[in-house]
Amino acid sequence: MLVRLLYASRAAKPSTASVVDSILTQSRKNNPAQGITGILCYSDDLFVQVLEGGRDAVCELYNAIVRDARHLSVRLLSYEEISERRFCGWTMGQVNISKVNPALLLKHAKTAALDPFSCSGSGTLALLDELIATASVVNREG
Repeated sequence: MLVRLLYASRAAKPSTASVVDSILTQSRKNNPAQGITGILCYSDDLFVQVLEGGRDAVCELYNAIVRDARHLSVRLLSYEEISERRFCGWTMGQVNISKVNPALLLKHAKTAALDPFSCSGSGTLALLDELIATASVVNREG
């Protein structure tokens, strides 16, 4: 059974390129063996991530993220059983919100800032779908 999990968290320390690179490197190294695909979206101290794969693997990874000292205020935004993946070509895609057109953010939220804590899970997923459609996702590795 496949599942999709969407969560948001705040960075325990200010996000630097090395912190984000470390998370992406770890994800790209470990996720393929677990059958996990997804996308990571970050902005300043905020992370939004979609994880897709088998239920046990996704739940174990999410539990590890909750315990990870790099994350604070981890919040589950959406969890669902799925018949197919949206992010099957990505071991872990990356989006830097600071480089995204603010109008795209405004389309899915109250303001032109990424704030998944005040947006619905379905609205956040719709934003991520548009980011992929507009080629705002980088470092595709399948």
